[in-house]
Amino acid sequence: MAVISPGLAVRPEAASVLSKAVARAAEQLNVSRALLARVLGVSPATVTRLYSGDYVLDQGRKEWEFALLFVRAFRALDSIVGNESSARAWLNSENRALNGRPVDLIRSTEGLVRVVQYLDASRGLV
Repeated sequence: MAVISPGLAVRPEAASVLSKAVARAAEQLNVSRALLARVLGVSPATVTRLYSGDYVLDQGRKEWEFALLFVRAFRALDSIVGNESSARAWLNSENRALNGRPVDLIRSTEGLVRVVQYLDASRGLV
């Protein structure tokens, strides 16, 4: 947080926070920029600008909702497995309950929602 004067702080914009969070989640899960572009429904060039800080997600567009779901999936998976290597392995492994590999499923809206729901339900059991 940037401090304007003693005792007064400026809160970061939600768009900036979510933009950074989605990029960090993708990096930790080893999700390529091309796949992240597909998940978010934006161009690969937009994802490149997102990583460099020249673009922030727009709260009024679908990319915002997809980013929220992607970060939610990451957070749920992280709380279940606890480390990056296990999270990456899970993402790339065949999952009978989901009937596919999560990394392949998140390419579509329906698949991303299914993965998030599965992780949320699994986290509830822990």
